Amino acid sequence: MPAYHSTFPYNAANDRLVGNFVIMPINTQFRGPAYPANSDYDIIDECLDLFRANSFFKNFEIKTPSDRVLIYGILFINDCLSHLRSNTSYNDAIKSLTNLSLDDFTLPGTPGFPLNTVYQVPISDHQQMDMLKSYLTQFRQELAMRLIERIYSDPKIGMDQPHDKKGNLPSKFWLAFTKRKFMNKSL
Repeated sequence: MPAYHSTFPYNAANDRLVGNFVIMPINTQFRGPAYPANSDYDIIDECLDLFRANSFFKNFEIKTPSDRVLIYGILFINDCLSHLRSNTSYNDAIKSLTNLSLDDFTLPGTPGFPLNTVYQVPISDHQQMDMLKSYLTQFRQELAMRLIERIYSDPKIGMDQPHDKKGNLPSKFWLAFTKRKFMNKSL
């Protein structure tokens, strides 16, 4: 059974490329170079929807440039889940994942990034690299916030826990994927 690929087509007239990484439109409240998406469903929703299914695959064939954004999103979700524990409260999760999304990170194509064979970005073009970094920061912030909303969406979970003021603990069905690594890689 093949892995699930991105359903967003690459449009050369509207989408911007940095090397072979496409700057996809997203619906976000954070500042950055991404255009607003035309529909409610964007690449971040797709990353969240396909994370659990794709995390079982060790190989992933790239068919479109949007698959590279999907790969990055899945790797970042895995990194976010590794920072959460079963007793992490909603407010602590917001603090932790906000800090993670804003922390200094390695860009695709630069030394230290786990999948440099997949990403080819113009390291010598500083303007392009700055745009990629600001897009990925915006992407990571929005993905972290939407992930928190999905993980903590069931208000019945954790109601009997006195230490949790919000009455909300992370879903065990999401945290079960903490140890799984997509393509045996992590950010």
